Amino acid sequence: MLSDLADALFEVDVSEATGVARYFGIFHLPTIYLYRDGRFHAELQCEARREVLRETVQRLLAAPAQDEP
Repeated sequence: MLSDLADALFEVDVSEATGVARYFGIFHLPTIYLYRDGRFHAELQCEARREVLRETVQRLLAAPAQDEP
């Protein structure tokens, strides 16, 4: 889906990995975080449709990194 934009995509089931949800303060699902070179870059806040995700990822990667949540 986004393989041309990302080296890896990871899905975490926060109902099983509750510590991850607590650490990142995740309250709304789905929550998508973008990392670049192993560091937090941005949180994606968009529709979960392929073309919207692609456009949002491209726009966020072109912008400076956001503060980590």
